Order: sequence, then structure tokens, then C-alpha cells
Amino acid sequence: MNTIEKIKSLSIWSHELKINPLEGGITNLNFLVNHGNDKLVVRLGQDIPEHLVFRSNEINVSKAAYEIGVSPKLIHSELGVLVLEYIESETLNPTGVQKNLDRIMPVIKKIHNEIPNFLSGQPAMFWVFYVIKYYANFLRSNHSSHQDKIDDLLYKASKLEKLSSPREIVFGHNDFLAANFLDDGSKIWVVDWEYGGFNDPLFDIGGLASNNDFNQDLEKEALEMYYEKTLTNDVLLKYNSMKTASLLRETMWSMVSEITSKLEFDYGLYTQENLSKFNEAFESL
Repeated sequence: MNTIEKIKSLSIWSHELKINPLEGGITNLNFLVNHGNDKLVVRLGQDIPEHLVFRSNEINVSKAAYEIGVSPKLIHSELGVLVLEYIESETLNPTGVQKNLDRIMPVIKKIHNEIPNFLSGQPAMFWVFYVIKYYANFLRSNHSSHQDKIDDLLYKASKLEKLSSPREIVFGHNDFLAANFLDDGSKIWVVDWEYGGFNDPLFDIGGLASNNDFNQDLEKEALEMYYEKTLTNDVLLKYNSMKTASLLRETMWSMVSEITSKLEFDYGLYTQENLSKFNEAFESL
């Protein structure tokens, strides 16, 4: 069954459908579906064990994110399929994230502090330093072309873990790419909760910065918005360590995807881009 047939086979439809693919996304397939007078987003994606993505967690987190008012409503789910409310909005790019930082940071704080109040089921932990070790083992056992880099990357990850301690724990989105922010003109929405889990808040802020090309001034502005006070050198060191760890995780995510993903995307180039960013960030610590 192809993707269009899969969407048409869902039990929730009562009208004719018009189905169009949505651009973006390097993990799942997303479609805009016109169903009578309603517009919905259908998201196709199975569990991805190699990336520790399990849809049961994504469903739980999506529901909680809707309850706190930051994410579209989940309308329906079944194996490999999520159907979500469609938000008439603009998908942000990195420049859009930078320009809307004062609107985005309060949403991030809300996610961090309020999602646990509405979660159900087994809580997820997204511990970046475990993820890095997990990816290293996967790359070795699957004979990755990057095996010669793994020992050095693990050594650097160990240093980053020490530099970023001790830490606070909140509930993180853990994948703040620009495309996961929607602007409806009056409100910022956040989508794609497959990596949602408890984590250090600095991982989210660091990921936001590295994924959206923040300069140092904008990074400091984001941190001061988050903490609502002047930054100490200790916070800056922890932040830069977690930002660097987020770059390493993204690099190794791409290395794994080079082996496993069937989507048409140049993961090899994406690996090299992120590896260069990681090495530069690590050397600057």
C-alpha cells in the first residue's frame, strides 16, 4: 500500500479527500489533507528504534503539548499514522526564528515547566550523553564508514558531560529546528514531539541556537530571556558545553541515518556540515 492509499484507508474519513505532500522533514512524511471543509495534517512514520523514537511517546507528549496550548490537537492515531489539526501559519526558517526570539523563548519555558503536569504513561528521558553512546554502539555494529571517528567523539562527549554538570532537569522538545516552529500571526506553535523527554534545558537552548545560526550576542540574549537575569561565567560554560553536545548528537544522528534512512536526503552532506560545526564549537570551549 502506497502512502496515498494508506491515508485514504484511515477509518475517520466521511468526505472526499484532497491530499498534498508538505515539504520539509527529514524523518517522517507529512501531508495536508482537505476533508470536506476541514484541513488536517497526516504524519506517517513508524517507530525508529535506531533513533530511540517510539510513537507511543510522541502521542503522549503531543497530547500534553496541546493541553498547555503550544501545539495542534491530535485528532487520530493508529499504527504509523498521526492526524493533527492544521494551523494556518508560516513555517519559520532560521532567520524567522532569530527575529521572533522574544516570542519563542516564553513558549520554550512553558514547554519545559508545564508539559509534565499533563503527561500520561511512561515518561521519556532524552539524555544526550546516553544517546551519543547508543549511536556509537550502533555505528560500530553496523560497520559505519565513520567508525574511525568514534573513539575521539566519545572522548570529547565525556569532557562535555563533565563541563556541563551539575544540571537542572526539565521536559525538553529536544529538536528545535526552524521547521518545528509555526507562526499564525499572533501565536507561535511548536510541532514534532518524537524526541520529547526530560533533559537539561540548556540542550534545547543550545540546539535552538546551533540549528538556527545564532551569533554570540543572540545566544546571550536567548539565555537572559530564559533565566531572566544576567549570565554568570558558570552558566555560559555549561551552555556552551550542552550546545556542543547537541551538535555532536545531530552529527551522530546523521551518521546513523546514512545507514538506515530511505528518505531522499543527502545525509552524508548533513553529517559533514554538523561535524564541522561540532569541531569548531568544541575547539572554542
